Amino acid sequence: MAELFRIKAHKALDRAEDPREVLDYSYQRQLELLQQVRRGVADVATSRKRVELQIRNLEGADGKLREQARQALSTGREDLARDALTRRTTVTEQLTGLQGQHAALRDEEEKLTLASQRLQAKVDAFRTRKETIKAGYTAAEARSRVTEAVTGIGEEMGDVGLAVQRAQDRTEELQARAGALDELVASGALEDATAPAGHDDIQAELDRAAAGRDVERELAAMRERLAVGPGGPAADEAAHGGRADTAGRDDEAPS
Repeated sequence: MAELFRIKAHKALDRAEDPREVLDYSYQRQLELLQQVRRGVADVATSRKRVELQIRNLEGADGKLREQARQALSTGREDLARDALTRRTTVTEQLTGLQGQHAALRDEEEKLTLASQRLQAKVDAFRTRKETIKAGYTAAEARSRVTEAVTGIGEEMGDVGLAVQRAQDRTEELQARAGALDELVASGALEDATAPAGHDDIQAELDRAAAGRDVERELAAMRERLAVGPGGPAADEAAHGGRADTAGRDDEAPS
């Protein structure tokens, strides 16, 4: 169950993931890291400045104690001179320690500054690459959507295509049903509910026979008109034949 849940969750995240958002988030994280490095450089520089101030104060105290020891010795106060020199030794030790701290802080500041510069270059390069990838992804996404729309395999266009196909299938089904019903009515298997009362299948058959004779009569007349051209032999024969037929009918009339 846990494995199935992880698979489902991974698929859901994969569908919801937008690479452009991931790139923007990564870039934002790099900017935050760069800001932290710069803040570290500033903190180290502040500590270095504070140590430099302490060194200057100790250097002033060292010079003052040395001058006091010289003055005390010149006035015959060897005890005061010894006390001043003792204090100067302590100041010298403190000064030596601060100078070591100052050197270490300067080295750390240089390292952090160099790291900040390198990180800045990487962030700038990543930003350029990020924008390039985002532009390519956007173009590919747009091209894919256009292709899906053109081919009809997209979600929206797929629904439209299915609706059109269903409408076509329904239309063909209704047309086939209407044609079948017409054939059944024509064959007499079904009665026309709109026909007047007393119209039966015998009358329908007689009507179809009459309609067929009318069609045959019209076809014969069309053939005769096509065969008999103006001023042609067929016209003469048709004319003589017509006169002969008329004469024959005249001969037969008296009887």
